Amino acid sequence: MSKIRLKTAIVYPDGDGAPMAESDQARDHLTYSVEALQLYFQNHNNVYVSGNLFIYYERGNPSGVIAPDVFVIFGVPNHPRMSYKIWEENNHLPNFILEITSKTTQTQDLEDKPLKYARLGVQEYFQYDPTGDYLRPPLKGYSLVSGAYQEKTAASIVEQDYLLESEVLGLQLRLISSKLRFYDSKTERLLPSYQEIELARQQEQLARKQAIPRLQALGLNTKQIAMALDLSLEDINEYLNSETQD
Repeated sequence: MSKIRLKTAIVYPDGDGAPMAESDQARDHLTYSVEALQLYFQNHNNVYVSGNLFIYYERGNPSGVIAPDVFVIFGVPNHPRMSYKIWEENNHLPNFILEITSKTTQTQDLEDKPLKYARLGVQEYFQYDPTGDYLRPPLKGYSLVSGAYQEKTAASIVEQDYLLESEVLGLQLRLISSKLRFYDSKTERLLPSYQEIELARQQEQLARKQAIPRLQALGLNTKQIAMALDLSLEDINEYLNSETQD
């Protein structure tokens, strides 16, 4: 009797089960970078931004995987994924990668990853050392030219602050007081995080509420003040009650 061989399904894990050991600085900059880029590209349906996600680049080989700290891929739908398999995404790989590097990952970030990313065709590769432990300068960028990375030239801002252009993203990566920030290359506008947007919204709303007494003094009633300041009647009454209690 002939034996029937059953095919074993190939499993592509969504993670390796190992805990993420990140310093506070590394985690904060990773979170900021992903959020800032997600917000910047949020209205682009064919741009995918993520970080620390498994990207499988070889079908049938679960070990053919990378997990960049921050990456941007053009030409694929913008929706959440548990992992990314290029054969399900028309073979699109990251166009931009940023690694938040440290002494513990420097061999991978400086030697192994550049070779692999260049072989995969990643157009731009950036490294940022938030603690300044070993990378000099702490922010570096590379462009893929003829299959190999060439280091980008930094432009000085003031003193030790400088910037690197990402032609792929149309953005600037600026090092300001040793902190990494993204800026729009055309408008030079800072790309904020979700937390920074919420904080700005709260501050702007507080400023409008603080204008209520001045408009009252001009003789406007509550409804007129609400229309002038784009606040609800509930917001105005809540503010007036809190002022009375104080």
